[in-house]
Amino acid sequence: MLNGKLLFCVGLFLVLLASSCKPDDSEQLDSPYNLVLPAGFPPMSIPADNQLTEVRIELGKMLFFDKALSRDSSVSCGSCHLQSHAFSDVVNISSGIEGRKGMRNSPPLFNLGYHPYFFFDGGVPTLELQVLAPVQDVNEMDHEFPFAVQRLAQNPVYQKMAQIAYNRDFDAFVLTRAIGAYERILVSGNSTYDKYNNGNSSALNESAKRGLALFNSERLSCSGCHSGFNFTDYSFRNNGLYVQYPDSGRMRVTTLPEDRDKFKVPSLRNIALTAPYMHDGSIATLPEVVEHYNNGGAANLNKDPRIKPLMLTSQEKSDLLEFLYSLTDNDFITNPDYAP
Repeated sequence: MLNGKLLFCVGLFLVLLASSCKPDDSEQLDSPYNLVLPAGFPPMSIPADNQLTEVRIELGKMLFFDKALSRDSSVSCGSCHLQSHAFSDVVNISSGIEGRKGMRNSPPLFNLGYHPYFFFDGGVPTLELQVLAPVQDVNEMDHEFPFAVQRLAQNPVYQKMAQIAYNRDFDAFVLTRAIGAYERILVSGNSTYDKYNNGNSSALNESAKRGLALFNSERLSCSGCHSGFNFTDYSFRNNGLYVQYPDSGRMRVTTLPEDRDKFKVPSLRNIALTAPYMHDGSIATLPEVVEHYNNGGAANLNKDPRIKPLMLTSQEKSDLLEFLYSLTDNDFITNPDYAP
């Protein structure tokens, strides 16, 4: 994957170049999109130049699933982000064009409008810019962005939709904004846990309730990192996966030694659907993840102090897993509005 700083500079150049011809809002022919957020979710901040509209989102969805984004037209964003798995993949490392293996596990895509940065190392600051990385990455789509834009601009449907949605010809601005608009509506917040948290006391079984109490306990400190409505504080931490990591994580972006081997804390929503786990997909199952934390992880120099042996009983492990399973949002993975 491209270096975070380089990617940001390239993306900023493209956006500034494309923004030289901004649309006149008075000429918009599109309709606003009504984004309904789950109970307990805060308002979502949406960029002024990419307010949600029906055609913007539809265009973004078409682009998300269009294999023409890749150099040989063999893979799309949707190839590695499957709705049935909360828009993650089922393999440890996804394959790009010509079967090339990427660098990291494909993360799930939901509630992205709340993220302060993107990718495991936080190397991209906005949802609109994140599409630059997989398109240009030699192991993913391997397509120079101007050429990808040029190819897609030849599609008369995209040209028509670009005019309706953004009042301009199809260009880099339209491509990045439209995909960002579609990804922003991928909202997940109707799991069994959410029903319980919103007042249905019978939604969780007794085992899951015990697991929730364990999750929030000072002894386990799970909620210290997996906090808030999205079950993440978006921080960068080392969880003791290895003594020495082949991937230096956040340090690739900041170059700071104290950031070596640290990765963004993932959301636990839909966690039962997103195996395999960790930044490299090295842990195959959720029970194995629980066992990793129960054992306290490897002795990495930057390991978070919260990662230590937990001494969980078999029943406690079962209860904790039952709670994690309750974070699955079946409505999200079957929502036809998200499907191609």
